[in-house]
Amino acid sequence: MSGGDTHRGLQKEKDVRMSNIIAAKGVADAVRTSLGPRGMDKMIQKGDGEVIITNDGATILSQMSVYHPTAKMLVELSQSQDIEAGDGTTSVCVIAGSLLNTCQGLLDKGIHPTAISEAFMAALQQADIILQGVSRPVDLACREDLVNAVTTCLSSKVVSQNSDTISPISVDAVLSVIDADTATNVDLNDIKIVKQIGGTIDDTELVNGLVFDKGAKKTAGGPTHVKDAKIGLIQFCLSAPKSDMENNVVVSDYAAMDRILREERKYILGLCKKIKKAGCTVVLIQKSILRDAYNDLSLHFLAKMGIMVITDIERNDIDFISRSLNCMPVAHVDSFTADKLGSAELCNEVTMPGGTQRVVKVTGVANPGRTCTILVRGTNKLTLDEADRSIHDALCVVRSLVKKRFLISGGGVAETELALKLSKWAKEQTGMKAYCVRAYAEALEIVPFTLAENAGLNPINIVTELRKQHAEGNTDAGINVRRNCITNMSEENVIQPLLVNTSAITLATECVCMILKIDDVVPVR
Repeated sequence: MSGGDTHRGLQKEKDVRMSNIIAAKGVADAVRTSLGPRGMDKMIQKGDGEVIITNDGATILSQMSVYHPTAKMLVELSQSQDIEAGDGTTSVCVIAGSLLNTCQGLLDKGIHPTAISEAFMAALQQADIILQGVSRPVDLACREDLVNAVTTCLSSKVVSQNSDTISPISVDAVLSVIDADTATNVDLNDIKIVKQIGGTIDDTELVNGLVFDKGAKKTAGGPTHVKDAKIGLIQFCLSAPKSDMENNVVVSDYAAMDRILREERKYILGLCKKIKKAGCTVVLIQKSILRDAYNDLSLHFLAKMGIMVITDIERNDIDFISRSLNCMPVAHVDSFTADKLGSAELCNEVTMPGGTQRVVKVTGVANPGRTCTILVRGTNKLTLDEADRSIHDALCVVRSLVKKRFLISGGGVAETELALKLSKWAKEQTGMKAYCVRAYAEALEIVPFTLAENAGLNPINIVTELRKQHAEGNTDAGINVRRNCITNMSEENVIQPLLVNTSAITLATECVCMILKIDDVVPVR
């Protein structure tokens, strides 16, 4: 191969890397302004006209139309962080963007991409040890620590002023569905979030039981308040049977028409009597797409029998309801027996304060499964959706503490400490590795820099002062954006799970190393 060909090949590799780095940095810069308690929110307008207001990194990136394959890697990176830790989805992109910026400088100096990625992975292992050293263990019995960690997570959300309400609810919800001594993870499917427009976010409540977001059917005068309820969950239809195929039956004789109506009435009455015979006082009817799940006649008979009816139960809620009420879904009326029913002290329809909507609350469930429901209120759909996303993040923070029971101070403390300790460690290394590790350490200072920038402070002054404090041994010094100065973060109760930091730095480093190793893009038709 001639020297010219080699040069062209190297130039192409360089161009591909630059293109990848610029595309990924563009995505990181798009969410950088929404980092921290003073971060800005983004208004996203979808093609169908729907509007979302949020500053959650994963939500912003998942809604963006990204075409460049490397930029898509950053979108997937924030989603990975969302799955692993639930919080820090903006930080992970900002760190990745800063590392890529550093790589650009290292590549321009002629350092080989493999040497850079090996040094970065070595720095990552050292970073994990450093973070363990500055973290402190947490006991799940100490509710105050958990609430403080959740409040720190919510401080950057649109609903931050309501964190006094949301934080204790999120902590209590997670602790109610796990055994704190033995649990190593939390299944968030055990916590159902029901949204209702009306009232304010401060009216949000935790219900130890079930909440159905539609009221009971009372068109035929059925009950709306049942004590000592026996609850049945049915998946068959309380309406006249239909033929399997799209057939029409033409009836021209009045006597035959009367007979059809009589038979239909008799059939539905038979179904309702079997439900009554099992001792059921509240019946939940699953939605049906093949035919009507119920009709006016069945509602009339059930109302006469004093049975409360709740309709339009979604198919994917069946599992949650079965576990919550300790009942069995019944697919055919012949197997509807007393042992399939769940029981509860009270099943009551209530009108929500601040609105006209009605919901049904089922409380006092006998031997319930470990589940609970959070009923979220809000003045409009935008606020309600953002509150839902914020509560999900809050639940994820508690889950992170269950998975890895260590806390670390927030406000840029972890990243500043890493930058300081890794710079010292770099001096112990030799050659190219030392140079790359020092660059990696400097790149991590993007987090305190951005926090200060978004809060309207002078980032250079703040980061320099932060370095000085950490060098003097004050490992909890961080940026206090409320007082616009540097204070002790653990005294301010600005704390977060260690898993959020370790996960963000690990995922960002791995993603950057993967992007570095790409030297060509091959389109395939």
